[in-house]
Amino acid sequence: MAKNYFNKRNVDFLLYEVHEAESLTKHARYADHNKETFDMTIDAATQIADNLMFPFLKDVDKNQPELKDGKVTVHPAIKDYLKAIGESGIIGADFDYDNGGAQMPVTITSILGYILMSANNGMMFTGLTSGAARLIASFGSQELKDTYIPNMISGKWQGTMCLTEPQAGSSLSDITSTAEPLADGTYKMRGQKVFISAGDHDATDNIIHLFIGRIKGAPLGTKGISLFVIPKYRMDGTDNDVTSMGIYHKLGQKGVPAMHLGFGDKKDDCIGYLVGEPNKGLNYMFQMMNEARIGVGITGASITSAAYYAALEYAKERPQSRRLNQKHALDAPQIAIIQHPDVKRMLLFQKAVVEGSLSLLLETSKYFDLSEASDDPEEKENAHLLLELLTPIAKTFPCEYGMKSISDSVQCFGGYGFTEDFPVEQYYRDIRITPIYEGTTGIQSQDLLGRKVPMAGGKATMLLAQEIGKTIMSALQYDDLKRYALSLKEEGERLQKVTLHLLSIAGTGDVERFLSDATLYMEMFSLNVVAWQWLKQAVVAKQKLLVSSDNNDDVTFYESKIHTMKYFFHYEIPKTQGLSTRLMDEEVLTVMFEKEVVM
Repeated sequence: MAKNYFNKRNVDFLLYEVHEAESLTKHARYADHNKETFDMTIDAATQIADNLMFPFLKDVDKNQPELKDGKVTVHPAIKDYLKAIGESGIIGADFDYDNGGAQMPVTITSILGYILMSANNGMMFTGLTSGAARLIASFGSQELKDTYIPNMISGKWQGTMCLTEPQAGSSLSDITSTAEPLADGTYKMRGQKVFISAGDHDATDNIIHLFIGRIKGAPLGTKGISLFVIPKYRMDGTDNDVTSMGIYHKLGQKGVPAMHLGFGDKKDDCIGYLVGEPNKGLNYMFQMMNEARIGVGITGASITSAAYYAALEYAKERPQSRRLNQKHALDAPQIAIIQHPDVKRMLLFQKAVVEGSLSLLLETSKYFDLSEASDDPEEKENAHLLLELLTPIAKTFPCEYGMKSISDSVQCFGGYGFTEDFPVEQYYRDIRITPIYEGTTGIQSQDLLGRKVPMAGGKATMLLAQEIGKTIMSALQYDDLKRYALSLKEEGERLQKVTLHLLSIAGTGDVERFLSDATLYMEMFSLNVVAWQWLKQAVVAKQKLLVSSDNNDDVTFYESKIHTMKYFFHYEIPKTQGLSTRLMDEEVLTVMFEKEVVM
């Protein structure tokens, strides 16, 4: 089994050399921190990952949660992990001091999530808890904050996100869960929710559900949705009539129970506590959903990372055949398969996806931090717009391209990759859910093209073009990076042409046609953005190489960055030409016609 699941040198490079995370400490919110506190927290997460997560990767997968007599049991290692992660302060590390947190940048906590999920994504419990607790911190009353947040960020209580219903799926306007006001200001809740990750288990003392429902008499549609806190047990220990009706047995991520829950189904005695104002629940929930989308992107990058390092280790150790130019020299020794061009291509693709995805996620996280902490109103607004624009891409690319990357990881192992003897078959199963979590790829793509690109009169896309332009200008200073800088400039112009074409269709009012190929637009946009991240990495690597260094490992590391950037531009960027051709095509083949042709 692979010994590595992430590369610390790459984390340090992206965090401190490319994205300059330490610069965030100039803002008052993060002024108590420095590189030393960041590194201490990263080291703590790494120790937990190494000792309490990675060793149980296969065991957690094989011994999945069980529902018996209304109770859900999970692997005992999960309880040890939750205890350690709670005691370390990691769950609430980026919370305000007032809410028991350490006011650490999300840029840093994103790296913590990357390390932990690379070690074992079957222990995906704490991200849900921090998201739910942050929702209470942002919109809940002081009483709700005092009651729930301390036990949630200490790991004693689990948090969940209860949106999906059997009949509604992603169409939240069609939910039927109800809330009936009671004389004491609480609500009697009724409804069912499905696919609730970590929705019930025995590794914590209580489960705190963030639940959307409609107060009786509220408007139909999304405007009538409110948000509630529903604990499994009330504060006096009374059972709150939340029933585990079923557990879904999944393709991957088997350590995390996905529950079908009933609220008020048994005794009609489920009590909920309103968060914020009535009928504003969906607006509140979008905070957790957007945070979760970045978290899912991190999960995708993490699983891809673990698979890549497993494949890389195997390719270095597995001897097979000879160099193509020596194939008839049977007396020549066999070579490690990493020396074969096709295997090298697959490994370069995996490296490009892992390190490009992580760079994109850190870029997005840094915009989140600046939108929260900056005292400059213009910088704050611009960071918020860039965060909004990049969030659907940061969720989608690491997951969609992560699936392709792990497919190549399996391929590197040959037949062994298809067996349980090596971990990549598990990673291949585990990542498949990520393009579905928190809004499918189709929904993220429609969000990008239909909402985020036209947002604020196109200001967000203009700001992104300016940021990419800065990287292009930096790259033009180096002769061996010029062609890639000019290539990225050309790709930006191609994307702009396609965008204007699609927006012209939107202007006709034909929304269905406008968004019919939004997923292809997402891929084209994503390739542009990740190419930017790779050029940004190459610029920094070039700058470092020009400084005399006696450290051969550093030289090799920086040269590998430039080489992988070249791979991305030569192998992945050409795909945009085909995507552009389709997106500019006047013939639409997927919109529903009166005579249906799909049989």
